[in-house]
Amino acid sequence: MLILSARDAFVFKGDKDIMSKVPMTVIGADQLRKELVILKFDRRPKITEAIASARELGDLKENAEYHAAREDQGICEARIRDIEGKLSNAQIIDVTTLDNTGRIIFGTTVTILNLDTDAEVTYRIVGDDEAEIKQNLISVNSPIARGLIGKSEGDEVSITTPGGLTDYEIVAVKYI
Repeated sequence: MLILSARDAFVFKGDKDIMSKVPMTVIGADQLRKELVILKFDRRPKITEAIASARELGDLKENAEYHAAREDQGICEARIRDIEGKLSNAQIIDVTTLDNTGRIIFGTTVTILNLDTDAEVTYRIVGDDEAEIKQNLISVNSPIARGLIGKSEGDEVSITTPGGLTDYEIVAVKYI
C-alpha cells in the first residue's frame, strides 16, 4: 500500500506505477479495512459452518442449503480478493496534511453554486468505491468532479452533466 499526500499525488501524476493505483481517502481505506475484517473473521467462518451443516443433511446434488452456502462462499471470497487488491494498490491521499490553496484536488470538500437555480451544494471528491451521492460524496471520475479538479475558489465553470450544460461558481474549497 502506498500512502501519499495530495501534493505527492500531483508530483507523481505521470508515473506509470502510480497511475495504476486506486485513489482513496484515509476514511475510504479505513472503511475497506473494516469490511475486510468482517468478511474474514465473521462472515467466512459462518459460511464454513453453514456448508458443514448442509453436508450433514445428505445428498449434495439436491441439497439447496449446501448450494446456497457454496454460492455465498464464492461471493464472500470474491469480495475479499477485490478489497485486498484495492488496498494493495491503494494510493491513500490525505488532504488534511496540506495548506488550503483554494485549488480543488482529490479529497477536497467543495461548495458550488448553480448559477441558473442559485442552489448551493457541497461535495467531497472521493474514490470510486467511496462515492455515495446521498452523502454528497462524489467520485473523482464523475462529470462534476472532473469539471472541478484543478479549478480554484471563485472560479466559474461550465460542466456537462447528464442533464446538460450547467454553470457553477466555486464558493468554497476545504481541505478537511
